[in-house]
Amino acid sequence: EVQLVESGGGLVQAGGSLRLSCAASEFSFGDYWIAWFRQAPGKAREAVSCITTSDGSTYYVDSLAGRFTISNDKAKNTVYLQMNSLKPEDTAVYYCAADHELPGYGCSPLYEYTYWGQGTQVTVSS
Repeated sequence: EVQLVESGGGLVQAGGSLRLSCAASEFSFGDYWIAWFRQAPGKAREAVSCITTSDGSTYYVDSLAGRFTISNDKAKNTVYLQMNSLKPEDTAVYYCAADHELPGYGCSPLYEYTYWGQGTQVTVSS
């Protein structure tokens, strides 16, 4: 069974950094879209970023580009989300999601991803 496991969340002060990890079991990240989403209390889930593992192309929500960086370590079957200059409004549960690539298309935050992790809490204090 495919499993995604997030880690790296925690409590950090505003302006600090965290690196989230999304590790996959049971399959290789060779040709997958891997995405990060987040959901703050009382708010809808929103896309953060995604990566196409076959070519490394990425997508970022405009408001987060420049502070967040997504990357992929194929050898470790892990995708990372480096988050810098964190703000209290970044507080949320962060989820990673995965699905097979559609040939010829880059990852999309609008896609209905099949595989989801359990989430990791990120709390940014002011």
